[in-house]
Amino acid sequence: MNSENSLHLARLLQLASPALPIGAFSYSQGLEAAVESGLVHDRESALAWINDLLSYSLATTEAPVLLRLIGAWQAGDYAGAARWNELFLATRETAELRAETVQMGFSLARLLNELDGVVEDGLSCINRWPEISLPSAFALAVASWNLPQQPALSAYLWSWAENQIMAALKTVPLGQTDGQRMLLAIGERFTAVIEEAGRLDDDEIGAFMPRLAILSSLHETQYSRMFRS
Repeated sequence: MNSENSLHLARLLQLASPALPIGAFSYSQGLEAAVESGLVHDRESALAWINDLLSYSLATTEAPVLLRLIGAWQAGDYAGAARWNELFLATRETAELRAETVQMGFSLARLLNELDGVVEDGLSCINRWPEISLPSAFALAVASWNLPQQPALSAYLWSWAENQIMAALKTVPLGQTDGQRMLLAIGERFTAVIEEAGRLDDDEIGAFMPRLAILSSLHETQYSRMFRS
């Protein structure tokens, strides 16, 4: 591995780290409500839930939008970046899911304003937006640091999967070994997800997950909860 690749890896690990101060640990993306409903109750059902989100939401919406956002920032197409940001926000079907991506997007954008090497014009653009999605801020960091697109998408998916596993460990609950087994299984699917995300045309982007929307809405008034979504 040459020095450039080593630097790219270090930057990707930084972006994917649970230590990144954007509050990802506060959210379960409907998983807590799924546990409350009895839909998720053991390792197998938790893995099925997370795999469904990966297949029917991230692979068809979040991942392809992230790739387009990276491309827009790399090309200096700020109008395009704004358009994809607005489209992604429109795909968030509940107040909690929208608030989640906006809060983390805002937090990451604020962090990028304090870090070196982030494109000034990109920061000026994103700072003017009324709402910043997490994929938009993540993509700006990727483009600014000249990171390759597919490894960046892998890092994004890993960060998401790790957060889902941590939520499952707390809410089901599960043991640490269960979590590691689930991460191995989920990670094996990333190649297919990345390939699908790169294959989709613009008009094919979207998701249909009514059960997630219903459970996310129910979570808003759930009596006892640890997570914000």
